[in-house]
Amino acid sequence: MIDVYSWPTPNGHKVHIMLEECGFRLGRDWQVHPINIGQGDQFQPRFLEISPNNKIPALVDPIGPDGRPISLFESGAILLYLAAKTGKFLPRSDRAKFKTLEWLMFQMGGVGPMLGQAHHFRIYAPDKIEYAVDRYTNEAKRLYGVMDKQLTSHKFIAGNQYTVADIAIFPWVNSWEKQGIDWADYPRLKAWFDAVAARPAVQRGLAVLAGARKPLTDDKARQALFGSSQYQKR
Repeated sequence: MIDVYSWPTPNGHKVHIMLEECGFRLGRDWQVHPINIGQGDQFQPRFLEISPNNKIPALVDPIGPDGRPISLFESGAILLYLAAKTGKFLPRSDRAKFKTLEWLMFQMGGVGPMLGQAHHFRIYAPDKIEYAVDRYTNEAKRLYGVMDKQLTSHKFIAGNQYTVADIAIFPWVNSWEKQGIDWADYPRLKAWFDAVAARPAVQRGLAVLAGARKPLTDDKARQALFGSSQYQKR
């Protein structure tokens, strides 16, 4: 059984959705180990052994490519691993594969970091810094515009088939309200969003640990997520 160390965040849900889309079922083929990032679980030595960057998610597959266990951190790497393991959601032709990887890197290098900053300064920062809120809200809108334009001539983000690029982007767009987004400005992206959200595997993936995450209200959680705990040498 595959072990997944995770929490119900966009990056965690990327892996939950990918597993379910690939035909793995929670409780039958994979199990989730909650890493409560508000309580500092990500700094525990056992977790750091498989995720040295102290970030979720991480995965341990007892049957790796050579039949031996393998552990992986970084959600994009995990998506690619599962795609290779199952032969799903990454096109076989070089042209289509590299277009998909292009949009996966767009998520990893742009959508995730920039929308994450929008979440932070719009919701979590103790002081509302107007410059930061405007900067990252505007960047979120720019990225939504890039995706909306891409969908002018494509059914899905990387082309006309559903791929790891869609799976990677969807959980971040799922938090659109936190990013200051008005769907009326992005009609094609909204249609894509609705189609992906209706997929049964996506719904199952989003349900994983859904009740575990609580609003950020206490100082201990803020310290674990944003304070000096992040910068201690381990």
